[in-house]
Amino acid sequence: MEYNNLLSLCHMQLVTTIKDTDLQRYRHLFLLLGMLQEVVSYESLPDSDAFDIDPTGDFFGDYDNYSLEEFGLESTKEMDDIRTHKDNETDSDEEDIDSQPEQTQLEPERVSPNREASEQIGQDESCTMDTESEGAFRMRGGAEAELGNKPHIIRFNKGNSAAGRTYPNTNCIDANTLYTAQINDTGNSYSPFRSKIEWEIALWAKMRGPSSTAFTELINIEGVAERLGLSFKNSLELNKLIDQSLPGRPHFEHHEILVGNEVCDVYFRDITACIKALFGDPSFAPYLMILPEKHYTDERRTKRMYHDMNTGRWWWLTQEELEKDKPGATILPVIISTDKTQLTTFKNKTAYPLYLTLGNIPKEIRRKPSNRAYILLAYLPTTKLENVPNKSARRRQLANLYHACLGRILEPLRAAGVSGIHMATGNGSVHRNHPILACFSGDYPEQVLVTCTKTGECPTCDAPRDELGMYDLDQNPKLRDLGEILKVLDSFDNDPGGFLQACSEAGIKPVVEPFWKELPYVHIYRSITPDILHQLYQGIIKHLIAWITQALGALEIDARCRRMPPNHNIRHFTKGITCLSRVTGQEHDQMSRILMGLILDAPLPNGLSNVRLVRSVRALLDFLYLAKYPIHTDETLQFLEDSLQRFHANKEIFVDLGIRKAFDIPKLHFARHYVEYIKLYGTLDNFNTEHTERLHIDLAKDAYAATNRKDEFRQMTVWLERKEKMIRHQQYVKWKLEDPPITTSCLEWTPPGLDLNRTLKLTKHPTARSISIDNLVSRYGATHFRTALERFVALTNEPNLTRAQLERKLWGIRIPFTKLPVWHRIKFTRQDPSSGEVLPARFDPALINDGTGKDVGLEGYHIGRIHVVFSLPRQSLPIMFTSGREVPEHLAYVEWYTPLPNSPEPGHLLYKVSPKRDRDGTHVCSIIPVANIRRSVHLYPKFGVFAPQEWTLNNVLDLCHTFFVNDFTDLNMYRIAC
Repeated sequence: MEYNNLLSLCHMQLVTTIKDTDLQRYRHLFLLLGMLQEVVSYESLPDSDAFDIDPTGDFFGDYDNYSLEEFGLESTKEMDDIRTHKDNETDSDEEDIDSQPEQTQLEPERVSPNREASEQIGQDESCTMDTESEGAFRMRGGAEAELGNKPHIIRFNKGNSAAGRTYPNTNCIDANTLYTAQINDTGNSYSPFRSKIEWEIALWAKMRGPSSTAFTELINIEGVAERLGLSFKNSLELNKLIDQSLPGRPHFEHHEILVGNEVCDVYFRDITACIKALFGDPSFAPYLMILPEKHYTDERRTKRMYHDMNTGRWWWLTQEELEKDKPGATILPVIISTDKTQLTTFKNKTAYPLYLTLGNIPKEIRRKPSNRAYILLAYLPTTKLENVPNKSARRRQLANLYHACLGRILEPLRAAGVSGIHMATGNGSVHRNHPILACFSGDYPEQVLVTCTKTGECPTCDAPRDELGMYDLDQNPKLRDLGEILKVLDSFDNDPGGFLQACSEAGIKPVVEPFWKELPYVHIYRSITPDILHQLYQGIIKHLIAWITQALGALEIDARCRRMPPNHNIRHFTKGITCLSRVTGQEHDQMSRILMGLILDAPLPNGLSNVRLVRSVRALLDFLYLAKYPIHTDETLQFLEDSLQRFHANKEIFVDLGIRKAFDIPKLHFARHYVEYIKLYGTLDNFNTEHTERLHIDLAKDAYAATNRKDEFRQMTVWLERKEKMIRHQQYVKWKLEDPPITTSCLEWTPPGLDLNRTLKLTKHPTARSISIDNLVSRYGATHFRTALERFVALTNEPNLTRAQLERKLWGIRIPFTKLPVWHRIKFTRQDPSSGEVLPARFDPALINDGTGKDVGLEGYHIGRIHVVFSLPRQSLPIMFTSGREVPEHLAYVEWYTPLPNSPEPGHLLYKVSPKRDRDGTHVCSIIPVANIRRSVHLYPKFGVFAPQEWTLNNVLDLCHTFFVNDFTDLNMYRIAC
């Protein structure tokens, strides 16, 4: 008998002896156990394949070239004898399963074809048909099933309307033809550059290269320019070639705007030319959305679907209004986004970029910075008006300056929105386009500035400031009356003296000429869109974390954070979350993923029950994740509304704890408008400022870093123009080299952002090419690896074995190798990348499909903890398995958790699981195909009153006995589980 097996047997006997209180027997077993531990410790000293497990992985030679000796394979003759012995075995002496001695269960219950199992299945199905479970299935997955289906579409076609029609206009040509004429292309695909090498060097110098001075020094090395055949000798000549010979997006113009006694510098582009550049970009031509559409989930058109902007009601209603006066129009929904950003870590140097995009471009394209679907429209002035001594007057003057700048920039939209402008798409089709300001996206200070409302009030509705925290299901707040406000603004010419009083009574700031005053088809109080980054992450979640910290105490919150199990999708806060300063939206996103696990069973002061706290946190997290959905239906929007209602029903717990007196928070109040705005403009990823925050790096911070810090905005605009020209020319060269050039055409609809399936990938070569089975047991925690592998072999050969037959088969199975190739990491193509740091061995829980699991919902799935990912030597397969049996190339050794219950726990709505053990306390484990693994799973440990001192992030999965499945690791997991 092997030492490890003998040691396990002695452990079991020792436990039994303790229960029997046989002290003499106990002493002898204790001494024997001590000697065996010394032997096992000696046997497990480092050898050739003993090492610290590195989860980052390493690569060795080709797996196909491994020799038999590397895996400890037995001789060919002995293996043949084993195979002959297996083939001669018979099953004639079958015994009833009940007459067999009780065996250690090493895998979950399997569905066998015998009568007992069939009866059990029937009982399970009948148990799941109760009212509570049926409702839970509908709420937690039923609404998801139809989101991935192709919708039933109704395109705009009112009466004899010719909305979105094309026009035979010879003055508008496609972008590539126009570009060819502008660069005077004479046949050279790289023109105006002489050759391919000159173009690639120029591209490297402007996009990837060093500073201008360093590049000039490189080119000036004797013979470099001549041997490379370059027409430019330094950076100045290269810049001159780019400026004079390459067309690009519109130029920035410098303007001085006078407000009061203050002159401010503004750099902005012609908005009409920017819109033409976006609409005519060849890369967007196959995807452009020309007409509004109504999408439904069913043929009867009972349930509306919302995703891209053309599926919202605003576009349809505006098209109806426009068709009354100007039939044949194509609406270009203009989306403006702005937010201040800091250019330097010190000295507080800031920029105020203003970005522009079009709702005609699908959101899946717009959200990727590399697609260049946003244009930097302007750098707004960042002056603080320090010459104005009065604080109130300074605020008024800043508001007037802001609107004066935006008024100058957006002024062309007044005429273009009514009359229309003929523009060509990237493939040459001409439309009469009406650019109309549809959405303004920004943080709360920008929303207040744009709408001329007062700080502390809702920028869109007329709810009183002291009633923002109230929630009345039967009474929705109304939008501000734009008609009345326009009357107040018009009163300035007739009654300048009473203008201030009139504005005060209307609830707005006294801005004489708001930029939106004369823009056609614009209702500015309806154009302020929700913002996940600033309103949810930097607003509601930020407040919620502060309230929870006050309720539970910073020490306990941080202690639980440090003991949270690791996961690739979740950041581990090694010092906790309460000590962080200047927390970013991304950090608040990571905190929201573990927030529920911090409070599940935490006690509250004064003996208060934490039920309402748990319910309120769960409600806000549900609201956050539902708000992030890339597709919504009328049903999922009802879930969104229900989650907000659940928070308001339980929020008084924070009042009882003395944390809040009221909830008159504008960002929390604005959550009431989310459903309305999704129905108007599509899902919130159409205008989330997370997209433009990323643009700050490319279009502001990097541009500033390229300047000499003197007159920086002029240099920034020039640097940006040159970069855009190089990117456009790169696009043109790629098109030119295609033989023949690919013409763009419209593409079929695909569900945006609904890819629930993730492709599982392993490296071609294993991380460790040969690990002994003994080390799999000792270092990888695969305690019952041999037995599990024997079971896998037996059931692969004969899937219909009864338990008695299976246990008897194990005696005839031998493993013809002692070492195996092992992988330390499983990757999914859509999974967030890990940090790459060298970490202790980590055995992650995973969601495992039993063969019946669907895309959405947890039915048919089990939770298992993966210890080893390995592959069987190919030379051994004919020896171990019956001919014709398919054996997966990659396998995993898994320790199971208890089955997922039919419904989640009440209150927090999470599924509870525990490590599944046999009656003798051993883990239930088995070997499964790696292909059955759906994704990683994060588990919240049940901490109890206080987080145990001995728990750490590395041992919590071993020491904790009760867990809850984390629904909030990412949106993918939330949609599967909820």
